[in-house]
Amino acid sequence: MSSVAKAGTASLWRSMRMVAWSFLGIRKASGLEDDMARVNPFHVIVVGIAAAALFVVGLVILVNWVVAK
Repeated sequence: MSSVAKAGTASLWRSMRMVAWSFLGIRKASGLEDDMARVNPFHVIVVGIAAAALFVVGLVILVNWVVAK
């Protein structure tokens, strides 16, 4: 049972790294192929939506801070 938990956690971490590299737009093809073979598509969707939401919230906070000054 612990190996299942470790594999799930590693997959989630790999998904977060994959989404972060995607936001930056830089990635080696070999790294992409390796990630695609090991990630859970559900994790990628959830992490992608969460990252996009955090990005938008960060932009709104930054704009409000700049406009307030």
